[in-house]
Amino acid sequence: MNVILLENVENLGGIGDLVKVKSGYGRNFLLPQGKAALATAENMKAIEERRAELEKAAAEELAKARERAKSLEGVELVIKANAGSEGKLFGSVGPIDIAEALAEIQVEVERAEIRMPEGPIGELGEFPIGVHLHSEVNAEITVRVVAAE
Repeated sequence: MNVILLENVENLGGIGDLVKVKSGYGRNFLLPQGKAALATAENMKAIEERRAELEKAAAEELAKARERAKSLEGVELVIKANAGSEGKLFGSVGPIDIAEALAEIQVEVERAEIRMPEGPIGELGEFPIGVHLHSEVNAEITVRVVAAE
């Protein structure tokens, strides 16, 4: 399936690129979310006319993401959790807990933007957590998990 990208898509291409994708990816993700349009002659002409507008919107989105990244610089979250005597948690600290803790300090981050490649935190300590704000913008915060009294 050939599509024309309406915005930058990570690992695929930039605005206005003509790319070949698997049918399921195009039908179920790119088209419904407005990230791409079918590659017809009519659509190609319309997108070339709108290209400047699309690029301006992408630049604004990138600027907002960079601004959000600045607000996350140096953020250290302290999350209290129930733990055993050996420092193992009863349960775990995951992206939902981190997003809620950030919301408490007036920093809005979506749960899907939090990157935890090693999985949820299961012990007390200090952990670097990645926040993926845009395909070109990543930030890192520190999460300290302490025992709740």
